[in-house]
Amino acid sequence: MAPDEFATLLLRLRQEAGRTQEEQAAAINAVSGRDTMTRREINRYEHGGNIPTNHTLAHIAVACGVPPEYLQREAAAARARRRKGARRGGEEPEDVKRRTLLGGAVVGAAAAAEPWERLAHALSRSRKIDSGAVTALVERSSALHVREGNLTPLALQGEVEGHLDAITAALPHAGVHERTLTIAAGETAALAGWVAWDLGDHSRARSYYKVTMDCAKEAGHPPLRALALTYASYGAAPSQEGTELLMAATKEVRGPGNAAAAAWIHGRLAEEAASAGDETAALRALDRARWSYDFADHTAEQSWVRFMTPYRMDSLALSVYGQLGRQELAETADHAVGRLGRALPESGVVVLGDLATALLRGGDLDQGVYVAHQFAAAVEARPNTMGRARARAIASQLPARERDLARHLQHFAA
Repeated sequence: MAPDEFATLLLRLRQEAGRTQEEQAAAINAVSGRDTMTRREINRYEHGGNIPTNHTLAHIAVACGVPPEYLQREAAAARARRRKGARRGGEEPEDVKRRTLLGGAVVGAAAAAEPWERLAHALSRSRKIDSGAVTALVERSSALHVREGNLTPLALQGEVEGHLDAITAALPHAGVHERTLTIAAGETAALAGWVAWDLGDHSRARSYYKVTMDCAKEAGHPPLRALALTYASYGAAPSQEGTELLMAATKEVRGPGNAAAAAWIHGRLAEEAASAGDETAALRALDRARWSYDFADHTAEQSWVRFMTPYRMDSLALSVYGQLGRQELAETADHAVGRLGRALPESGVVVLGDLATALLRGGDLDQGVYVAHQFAAAVEARPNTMGRARARAIASQLPARERDLARHLQHFAA
């Protein structure tokens, strides 16, 4: 029996992407935003057991950097061949034409039902990704920046790197969408760098930040450079280096359409200044962050700013006031608790962590310990990339009588 032509195509696409079956499943899941694809299902497709639905084919196409309609035409032709074979009692076609390679790309010689359609397809050599696939990739990139608040670093790393792999495969075929996909690639690479840093792989983080800078230059998109610089500031040492990175980042988000990004960067500047004991600079930067945030419009700005919620603004203020021991801490803490309410949002773990740290630093030990216990319960339920750093900070501030809680948080942060 001749090998199934469509199954061979799926196998070839995976091999050209340089992936194992498990990696292919992860890349498809990264595009779809679900965890339904498995290695076993990939294996079944590649051995001719099943032909994926058109919905699944669209995700496979994006993950492999080919137009969805291309794979859907191939699948339709494969289904027609199977029906024809079934009518003949399972007899295989005498001469099924093999795929043709043009310019190193797989071209569907038998993609369409009729010979003239196949010839037109071969002549066009078109493998450009369509706008729908681009939109799906961009939306997935922005969603990952939000999911950071509700995933463990390892889980987030798998999703982010799988999605970056999908964008990388699509970029050579982006056509008019090249700049849009380059920006999405940079945003995803920056998040991958942040996760790598959180996992302790600082060399890997720096490599991701560098490629984010390359994307910013290629796309002519300054806010992307600001994103890389601000993420890098968390791991900078000494503090002056972090301040220099953030000052450079502020220059990349000047002007309209960057208010949320500017609020985050100035908030980070306030944290760095507070850490260095420069109260005047810290309070000035925090005021600038709040002023910028008043003009934020998450629907019209860069997709990655969606994580910059009112809860994150509370978190930045708590961090600054706690480090400075300012009297505004108590009022800000009450405001943050009131905003959190009964339902803990995804970013609420971060706020609880900063609230506990701020209270402990400010000398309100009883309230600080109470919130620290709340944080410990929340971070167990929703472990995320920001929780580990908060756990370390809280553990270092807890009074001696809370040594069990301190050990628990240190173990979590390890």
